[in-house]
Amino acid sequence: LALIKKIKKSAKITDKIKLDHILMSRDIFSASVEEISEGDFEVIKKSVLLSLDSLMQMKKNEGNELEKDLKKRIKSIEKYLNLIEKDAQPSVGEHFAKYKEKVKNLLEDNAGINNDRLETELAMMAERADITEECVRLRSHIKFLLSSVDKEEDPGRKLNFLCQEMNREANTISAKTLSTAITHNSVHIKEEIERIREQIQNIE
Repeated sequence: LALIKKIKKSAKITDKIKLDHILMSRDIFSASVEEISEGDFEVIKKSVLLSLDSLMQMKKNEGNELEKDLKKRIKSIEKYLNLIEKDAQPSVGEHFAKYKEKVKNLLEDNAGINNDRLETELAMMAERADITEECVRLRSHIKFLLSSVDKEEDPGRKLNFLCQEMNREANTISAKTLSTAITHNSVHIKEEIERIREQIQNIE
C-alpha cells in the first residue's frame, strides 16, 4: 500500500485507486512453487496415511455399532411377532363368534334367515380375517433381513425394500384382526421397522 501511495504521488494521480485496479495488474502479484524435500514429503505422507487409517477405523466401529443395533431391532420385531402368533391361534373361532353376535344384534327377527347359510358366510368372513399367511411372510422377511445385514453387497437398498414389505404385512395384520393385543403388537413392529429404515440411511 505504501508503494501504491508513492506511485500515486509521483505520478500526480488524483483519482482513488481501488482494489479492482490493483487486481487487474498482473505484475503486482506473483506465485512461486517451492519443491518439497524428500524428508518433508515422507512426513506428510505418513501423516495422511495415519489420518486415513484413523478414519477407516472410525467407520468400521460405526458400522459394527449399526449392525448391533439393527440386529437388536430385528430380534425385537421377532419377539412381537411371536406374541401375535400366540394370540392369533384361537382368532378364527373368536372372529366367527364376534361376527355372529354382531349379526344377531343387528337383526331383530331371525325367522326369515337361513341359519346354515348365515353360518357359512360368517365362517368365510372369519377365514378372511385369519392372519396366518401374513405372519408366515413376515417371519420369512425377518430371516432374510437378518442374513442381509451380514452381507456387504449394496445392503442399504435391499434392507429398505425388505422394510417396505414387512411394514405392508404389519399393516395388513393390524387391519384384519379384531384383537386389541395383536393390534398393539403390530404397532410396535411398525415402530421398530421405522427405526430400522432411519438407521439404514447411514449405511455406506
